[in-house]
Amino acid sequence: MQKKRCHSEHKKRRRNHCKIIDLFSGCGGLSLGFKNAGYEIMCGVDVDEKALETFKYNFPDSETINIDLSNKQKLSEFISVYKSKKPDVIIAGPPCQGFSLTGPRKFNDKRNSLYLAVFACVEKIKPQAFLIENVTGIAGLYKGAILKKIKEKFTALGYNVSAEILSSAEYGVPQIRKRMFIVGVKKKSGIFVFPQTIYSEKNYVSCKEAIGDLPSREKELGTEKDIYTRKPRTEYQILMRNGKEILYNHVATDHKDFVREVIAQVPEGGNYKDLPEGVGKSRRFNEAWTRYHSKKPSRTIDTGHRNHFHYRYNRVPTIRENARLQSFSDDFVFLGTKTQQNKHVGNAVPPLLGKLLAEKIAGYLKAKK
Repeated sequence: MQKKRCHSEHKKRRRNHCKIIDLFSGCGGLSLGFKNAGYEIMCGVDVDEKALETFKYNFPDSETINIDLSNKQKLSEFISVYKSKKPDVIIAGPPCQGFSLTGPRKFNDKRNSLYLAVFACVEKIKPQAFLIENVTGIAGLYKGAILKKIKEKFTALGYNVSAEILSSAEYGVPQIRKRMFIVGVKKKSGIFVFPQTIYSEKNYVSCKEAIGDLPSREKELGTEKDIYTRKPRTEYQILMRNGKEILYNHVATDHKDFVREVIAQVPEGGNYKDLPEGVGKSRRFNEAWTRYHSKKPSRTIDTGHRNHFHYRYNRVPTIRENARLQSFSDDFVFLGTKTQQNKHVGNAVPPLLGKLLAEKIAGYLKAKK
């Protein structure tokens, strides 16, 4: 395990003249990581129009393409356009639920069409490298046969393929989030080696270190555009402010009194199991009534907003707090309803981890003039 590395190293951005396209981009978490590593973001592609509105707002120089990549005609049209533009890297986070139903023998089943769309893009566009993010469960499907098949298909296209489950907290993200990453580079470029971990359980970035400088929202709900009321106290907070003075998306939920009363009875780091008998009985499952711990990373940020609570205040985290725990800098603005914003934050790849992967991939790309 390496010693803790200064977060300021992550802030450096040097243009490397490499271009990417982002498939199943969502609001752009992975794209933000690549942008911060110096890449040019050519386009974000997604079926979620609202997610693309946020993408466009934050990447005004990039194209947004609202299509369903399972539509073969739309996919073909997209490939024909971007093949000539020659992106260096294709990044993607396709849903792979179909694999659990079809198995390796029916790999090309239409239920796997979203993943196969990524394969088609790589096959026709021929980027120097690709990156695919997915849930960890894909590694164990059919005793690893699905992952093996994925590697075989991309290897046949001329890529060396590496796959590894990464934990975001080990790369400076204040969140326990594990995901599978599959990276392929042209065979002549060597074999991709994932970045070494930087943090361990002893020095993870904690919730308090991540969001402790944000306004409490105890006495007011706040507005979509606000100012900071406290100075940053940690290196991570400084990194997230990114030199800006305006605070976006830090609006609290107006809970009913009885909900606040239940939350107040959950100890720091506790959950529904710590509630008195008969209290909070409407929610009794693993993540219910979970209060974050100030000295630990958060649980995995999901697309909802009702089950996790601030480590100190009796409310759910704001969009900005969840975005901080995902490592989105404060100048990244989320649009849409609060429900949509929560979905977009929860579905994203943590940008800080994305940046480290992007920097590592850059070392395998042919030099660009």
